[in-house]
Amino acid sequence: MSRKTYMLLLVLVGLATQMMAQQISKEELIFLTPEWKGERFEDGRPKVSDALLERIKSVSVEEAWAVMKNEGYRYQIAEDWKMINPDSVLVGRAVTATFMPGRPDVWKAIDDRGKAQGKRGQNTWPVDILVKGDVYVADQFGADKDGPTIGDNVGNAIYAKTGNGIVYDGALRDVEGLMEIGGFTSFYTSYDASHHNPPGDLNTMLIGINKPTRIRTVTVMPGDVVLGKMGVVTFIPAHLAEKVATTSEVVRLRDMFGHQRIKEGVYTAGQIDTRWADDIEKDFSKWLNEHIDELPVSREQIQEILKKRTW
Repeated sequence: MSRKTYMLLLVLVGLATQMMAQQISKEELIFLTPEWKGERFEDGRPKVSDALLERIKSVSVEEAWAVMKNEGYRYQIAEDWKMINPDSVLVGRAVTATFMPGRPDVWKAIDDRGKAQGKRGQNTWPVDILVKGDVYVADQFGADKDGPTIGDNVGNAIYAKTGNGIVYDGALRDVEGLMEIGGFTSFYTSYDASHHNPPGDLNTMLIGINKPTRIRTVTVMPGDVVLGKMGVVTFIPAHLAEKVATTSEVVRLRDMFGHQRIKEGVYTAGQIDTRWADDIEKDFSKWLNEHIDELPVSREQIQEILKKRTW
């Protein structure tokens, strides 16, 4: 290899490293999410389908928790949030951002690299890569005074790109303005009127984009399905999303059937609130077929449930 070629390779490697801009490499992200076998974004992030995200909107926190616990994922729920639009449901694919307490030398190194790529304001770098159906998930380590990296301007940018809100372990500013964004269903830690304004008021710095991050006691991976409702946020590993949705649909249908049959006097509560006898299981299958177009689960999903049923 000639010296000229060698130097060119060094430059290309350097440019590739620069383009990372705090973002995990595609290879590393694929390595850390080996259970996901489906489609991925260009950067390697698991891409749970829009159709599946829509189904997960109806999943209860308890149903998601039960499936994940049975699979060995015991710490996937984060609690104790302030909320914007508390009566709405937040569902989408996680894009993660990790901030750490500001340190001038490290902050400057990161910022200089970003400026070399034409970037400004570290707080907007994760926002730049968001797409429809994403949820911006940020570990701001609860930073309060001089910590807010999201106000109504950044919030509007996030909503324009994703159609979703955020999960933000830190302080927001401009909460009144954020509340005016109709569908900006969001979970955040606190409010503070100050704002992130480095280097003079250096409080936080962006350490990672789409890397594993921590929200409360949860390890969140890029591409996890975020389910926020009832004041808590559940992070569903992408490879478990289909199982969570299907299990929820089965539970929902069985509950509808059981409640109806109890009201009709066909079965007692004791018969329904235990492992069903074979004749009840057969009755349930018949009921599904007879009401397939009237139930709150799509015909296609019910047919899939019947095809795979084990009763």
